[in-house]
Amino acid sequence: MAVYKRGTTWWVSFTTPGGQRVRRSAGTDDKRLAQEYHDRLKHEAWRIHMLGEKPRRTWQEAVVRWLADTQEKADHQKDVGKLKWLDTYLRDRYLDQIDRDLIDEIGRIKRAESSPSTANRYLALMRAILRMARNEWDWIDKVPHFRLYREPQKRVRWLRPKEADRLLKELPPHLEVMARFSLATGLRQRNVSYLRWEQVNLATGMAWIHADQSKSRKAFAVPLNQDALQVLIGQQGQHPEYCFTYHGEPVDRTTTKAWYKALKRAGISDFRWHDLRHTWASWHVQNGTSLYELMELGGWSSFEMVLRYAHMAGEHLRKAAGHVDGTVLTHPRNNKGLRLIASL
Repeated sequence: MAVYKRGTTWWVSFTTPGGQRVRRSAGTDDKRLAQEYHDRLKHEAWRIHMLGEKPRRTWQEAVVRWLADTQEKADHQKDVGKLKWLDTYLRDRYLDQIDRDLIDEIGRIKRAESSPSTANRYLALMRAILRMARNEWDWIDKVPHFRLYREPQKRVRWLRPKEADRLLKELPPHLEVMARFSLATGLRQRNVSYLRWEQVNLATGMAWIHADQSKSRKAFAVPLNQDALQVLIGQQGQHPEYCFTYHGEPVDRTTTKAWYKALKRAGISDFRWHDLRHTWASWHVQNGTSLYELMELGGWSSFEMVLRYAHMAGEHLRKAAGHVDGTVLTHPRNNKGLRLIASL
């Protein structure tokens, strides 16, 4: 039987020219629509077998394969959340039906409810899946153009030492020690939250972040300065496995009500936990650490990632600026200018 009913839903059934049996839900309680679905599938199967056309793949098929192929991504769970939202608009679409107009419409919807950068993350995920469907899976022949939104350039948010000290004094003890350690090492929140004692050697003053714990998927060493060592020494004996815990468990979430209340009491606004890492990096550059050294200390995968802190090196570069003192710009006949500079 070409179409048949299970409960209130119609199903389709047929045999392809190649002898493969197809049984699939039509997803409708309307027999006419189920018959149309059956006829379309059977026609596509004939064209695939007789004319050598590619089978039409759906967005849902692409999502399933994408999630299977990218399980090792550091932001895999974030992709899952984005794909759940996109499912509302793409669940019933074939990949070759996703065109420029549909993409622009989805972008406008997301932009209306969020920021340009957030909308761009969703568009970038769609583009990555379609490109993989074209380049690696050979499911489609072309990918439509994606127009991303212009994103405002955000300044690096960091705290001066006195501001950081005010914040630390307002935090509850379990968040205070984690924040102190973050300001001393620059580690990301999850690396601090799930740091194990087996990853730390207090005698040599070193810690290690394994590749599967790193955002760049590269292992890196963490030299522990005196501030970091002092924090870890104070944490000894509190838990046999993890360095930082609260009620016997790792602190998975740090951006809590306690965090926001502490910020308010300290008089600090527009500051996230991740900005502790920005603060650490800014302090390093301001005190003479080179950007290449900072890249290694912070476990960044490329030099471009640390260029955002380059402007912080102004004070440190004053010494370098003096390397041309005494050249043609400082001519002996310009005694008046020299006397003026000397008087400053």
